[in-house]
Amino acid sequence: MFRGRYQHTIDPKGRLSVPARFRDALAQYDGALVVVPNEHCLEVHPLEEWQRIEVRLREQSFFSAEVQELGRLYVSRAKDVTLDAAGRMLIPPDAREQAGLSKKEVTLVGGGLPRFEVWDRGRFDEYERTRQERLPTLFERLSSQGV
Repeated sequence: MFRGRYQHTIDPKGRLSVPARFRDALAQYDGALVVVPNEHCLEVHPLEEWQRIEVRLREQSFFSAEVQELGRLYVSRAKDVTLDAAGRMLIPPDAREQAGLSKKEVTLVGGGLPRFEVWDRGRFDEYERTRQERLPTLFERLSSQGV
């Protein structure tokens, strides 16, 4: 699992240094990663975890319009990447653009899930500022679910 926030920069070649704690979490996997932009940021999945998502999608009806749309708009954006010897991943230019990572300053966010996110730092700051007030409601909802 990935937890915590780390501020890093993307170098001019598009490489991002992955924090040591995230690299430690990645050690349980084979090292291959999948990056996929979403509407806010870039998701980084260990390949094995991404493959679980793909298996779940394949279990759905091939004729489902939602599954087809998800494949076209989300899964088709996924790119395979690896960490180099220095613990950096090269983020493809189109993935950087689609995820809004045009600036060098980024925040890596590990939310306790088997993936982490790479956000434009300003965008994440704004996201947090505008949603901070929702935390009590989210805590209450989790409490009602026994968490």
